Amino acid sequence: MQTSTRDRIVVAAARLLQRQGYVGTGIKQIAQESQATLGSVYHFFPGGKEAVAVAAIRHSSAEFATLLRQALDSEDDPADAVSACTLRLAVELRESGWIDGCPVTAAALETLGTDSEIQQACADALRDWEGLVRDKLLRCGWSSEDAGELAVTVISALEGAEVTAQVNRSEEPLHVTGRQLARLVRSYAIEAAPAA
Repeated sequence: MQTSTRDRIVVAAARLLQRQGYVGTGIKQIAQESQATLGSVYHFFPGGKEAVAVAAIRHSSAEFATLLRQALDSEDDPADAVSACTLRLAVELRESGWIDGCPVTAAALETLGTDSEIQQACADALRDWEGLVRDKLLRCGWSSEDAGELAVTVISALEGAEVTAQVNRSEEPLHVTGRQLARLVRSYAIEAAPAA
């Protein structure tokens, strides 16, 4: 299946941002990696590097949402589902040679304190991922408040564990986080269970 020039630019930019961050990625490198001309990049993205980055972050966010949704749907029990997410992330990170971490972390950190479209795209991604976890918990009978707070906790913990795993070149931070998140989720289930 042949991909369009615009799609190749977005995918190449997404991989470069994931591995090098926004500051470390140049528009010429994006053109080279996507096998497109610089003119093509500016044709599709007149806003230049920032416009490409926003499209790339949205693309990466959707890819990660698919991975997250599949992991969450792989288990009926929400605690096991959250644990499945960490196991899947650990395998993917190891298989990438520890370079393909969270698709928005680098760009998010580099644009902190700005009111840029990049920062907004990163915030949207995190909210979307939290929504997937929240929806899983709601389907499993959690209250809206508990599901929302647990979703924020799960995504925040996954983000931190993924960075720690990358730095240490080890799956263990994700495994530990998965076990602890599962315990946390189970503790809510115990609290919600009717008294015998």
